[in-house]
Amino acid sequence: MLDTDEGAARLGEVALVPHSSPISASGIIFNETLYDENAASHIAMGQCYSDNMKGSEGLSKDAMLAKGANTSLIHVDWMIGSAALDVDGVLPDGTTEPLMRQGEWAA
Repeated sequence: MLDTDEGAARLGEVALVPHSSPISASGIIFNETLYDENAASHIAMGQCYSDNMKGSEGLSKDAMLAKGANTSLIHVDWMIGSAALDVDGVLPDGTTEPLMRQGEWAA
């Protein structure tokens, strides 16, 4: 899968989702990625979601690459979240700030 194209082996998404999300709390596995990915924090390899990039609408693949976006024929998510997940953000000065503690947003 990672050999599909040049972008397939690159990180395409990082999503922080609290362990208490409604999908997670439901206890239901929907077998539909667009629902199930909202049950836990997750990452994906391959295509990025360039819609989040200012001015990305209608850009060519080369223009997207020049802006730092990743393009690929694949986008495969997998869950990494749990009630034990701690995530820190790193500030420009190198200090860290808690974003998530024990799977929930830090206060």
